[in-house]
Amino acid sequence: MPVSSASYPTRSRRTALVPALLAVVALLIGVALIESDGFIVIRYVVAILALIVAVFAWQARQWWWIIGLAPIAVLWNPVLPIDLGQPDLWLGLQYIAALVFIASGILIKVIDKGDTPRGR
Repeated sequence: MPVSSASYPTRSRRTALVPALLAVVALLIGVALIESDGFIVIRYVVAILALIVAVFAWQARQWWWIIGLAPIAVLWNPVLPIDLGQPDLWLGLQYIAALVFIASGILIKVIDKGDTPRGR
């Protein structure tokens, strides 16, 4: 007897949610550290997590999220830093990046098909 796909429901996983929320926490902590030496650590964390979320977006075949995540990875990159100079600009960008991470963490989903019987 053939097995129909209707008998096995599809599920989705939000693989990008945890790294996105960690990035939001780092960005909100970074608001207090913008003009201090501790901001370099925030830049490392945010840049790495932006790349991780971008990989999850790629795996979920939702490439359009990379449009928002790639600039975050570049701007917060501490290895080749881009100095914007103005703390107010960094402050605004911290909140914009947090919104991008929240939206991407919630909306990036990997669709899993239910377990199918082996050998069929």
